[in-house]
Amino acid sequence: MGIPALNPKTENSYDFVVVANRLPVDRITNPDGTQGFQRSPGGLVTALEPVMASSEGAWVGWHGGIGEELESFDKDEIHLVPVPLDEDDLSLYYEGFSNSTLWPLYHDVIVPPEYHRTWWDRYKKINQRFADAVLKIAAPNATVWVHDYQLQLVPQMLRLARPDLKIGFFLHIPFPAASLFSQLPWRTQILQGLAGADLVGFQRETDASNFLRCLRRFTGYSTKGDVATPPADSDMQNLCRANAHPISIDTKTIAKLSRDPQIIARAAQIRHELGNPKTIMLGVDRLDYTKGIRHRLKAYGELLTDQTLRAGDVCLIQVASPSRENVESYMELRDQVELMVGQITGQHDTLSHTTLRYLHQSYPLREMIAMYLAADVLLVTALRDGMNLVAKEFVAAHQDGRGVLVLSEYTGAADQLPQAVLVNPHDIDGMKAKIVEAVQMNESEQERRMKRMNRQLAVNDVSKWSNDFLAALAEINAASSVHGSVR
Repeated sequence: MGIPALNPKTENSYDFVVVANRLPVDRITNPDGTQGFQRSPGGLVTALEPVMASSEGAWVGWHGGIGEELESFDKDEIHLVPVPLDEDDLSLYYEGFSNSTLWPLYHDVIVPPEYHRTWWDRYKKINQRFADAVLKIAAPNATVWVHDYQLQLVPQMLRLARPDLKIGFFLHIPFPAASLFSQLPWRTQILQGLAGADLVGFQRETDASNFLRCLRRFTGYSTKGDVATPPADSDMQNLCRANAHPISIDTKTIAKLSRDPQIIARAAQIRHELGNPKTIMLGVDRLDYTKGIRHRLKAYGELLTDQTLRAGDVCLIQVASPSRENVESYMELRDQVELMVGQITGQHDTLSHTTLRYLHQSYPLREMIAMYLAADVLLVTALRDGMNLVAKEFVAAHQDGRGVLVLSEYTGAADQLPQAVLVNPHDIDGMKAKIVEAVQMNESEQERRMKRMNRQLAVNDVSKWSNDFLAALAEINAASSVHGSVR
């Protein structure tokens, strides 16, 4: 098929375009009562801001308003292109296909996925809407970086419309094994959508392998090593490379905050308000069934019942930030977790000691750093997680070498932080033993493990992640040009 004519380079076109479900801004009310936006906290925008500022970058995504269309605008040197979504879009595309079909399927069907054709139809429509927004602003030969499971069809849509584009895709969540992915009625379309990218990045090598195996099994693609080649009769003639590019955190910022005297004082205040127990354990999660919160509470409750841990000696702070509160499975999870919290506190709290402090809310970064510093042990017991950046933040906050990370084997972070106390969250007795090991670990062993993990995070921060991904994407495209491959 012929190559479409390129958009000429104009002052409204951009050499680097990020595409994600959300724009990196939150709506605020200004002091004069008008509505405005402020930059969202988060590693992705921190990592990409220098790239966007130096290369005429734009960010395409939903701005958070329902049924509201906004013109493009600039914020903190980033050009923002809002994509409108109405209530039906959110119900069918976001809460439906993205979070009730793909999310549970990609997380090992911890809850059963739902397959509805109306959801799929809206998912296709919204992906095309995002792709169209990119096509309006992408300069000739622009680099486009698409993010996450909500937009898996966008790479192919861009490839067919603009073969000149350099297209990368990064999946922030796990990619399932072929035996699970095979359930998806639209598996071929999703795979072909992703294969429109020159480079597809995953959190773990197993995720990249799963994707390549699915391409071989469910499409006409052939694979050799990490490269997938389309069949001769395909409309897409680009090679697709799949690699692990594990995401990380802004290590320097978190380490700097951990030395802030005000945050250190706040950490001491938290310990005092809890009665200065010998050991404070901490869990920080979205209230999501993938996070293993119920398994964690079960293990903790049994340790209290066994009197292996005692009220007054230990306290668990469980932060469970609200998540997808209109989805039935999440409403059920909240009821279950809050019932377990009530049972534990009712059985084990005393008038002078709190064994469990449950916080169903979100906190700003400075308060989270204070909690990390106040805690002796962080419990990350996810049943399945693409990475889990909380684990990395806890380590980076403990520059003093104190503290123990108890980390699920089923997180991407376990690959980078093997010095953590690794646990199988499905094994309650095993998890209880690992929690006790963490509580009893001596200071020299804590310091040995923490220093090694902090060395890893100092080298592999979020900026290195974005730079490495974009460098790999540029290298792939340079090789394609040299060898005359059709893109």
